[in-house]
Amino acid sequence: MRISKVCLSFAAATLLIAGCAKKEEPATQAVASAEAAVAAVRDDAAKYAPEALQSVDAKLAEMKDELAKEKYKAVLLDAPKLNAEVNLLTESLIAKKTQIQASTNEWTDLKAEVPLLVSAIQNRLDSLSVSGKLPESVPKAAFEAAQAGLAGMKSMWAEATAAFSAGNATEAADKGRLVKAKAAELQQQLAMPVA
Repeated sequence: MRISKVCLSFAAATLLIAGCAKKEEPATQAVASAEAAVAAVRDDAAKYAPEALQSVDAKLAEMKDELAKEKYKAVLLDAPKLNAEVNLLTESLIAKKTQIQASTNEWTDLKAEVPLLVSAIQNRLDSLSVSGKLPESVPKAAFEAAQAGLAGMKSMWAEATAAFSAGNATEAADKGRLVKAKAAELQQQLAMPVA
């Protein structure tokens, strides 16, 4: 009877070890796959989504800790959650890079157009100032508002240029778009032909 209890205990221990060994390899592979997935997006995520990267890194560290403590089942349960989070991070990075590319393209166009608009408005204001008398199509209040508006445009354009130089194409394009809209408004106030 005693021998059968020892045999049963040994058999149970053998099954437990075999069960753990069966889970160890998939758990190790899950951690390795997660590390590779995070490494693939790490540089872009550090630049564009540092908070999301911190969250992913924390979950990856937790999985590694569980693996080290031989909590293979926990690792295997956490792996799909981490993979889903990495996939979301990857998708958001793709969207962000697409937005930055679109903003960069828009900035290129604005950089060619806006200085010409600013120059045309400045020339119109200068010519009206020199003439001494405003045409009927340009009331004095509109002329004075255009002078103030031009100063604001120049200031915002300088901010847009600085933002682009600092690597923020989206902010630069947003501000550049506002300057262009203000230019159209001033052209109308100054009775200029709007292109």
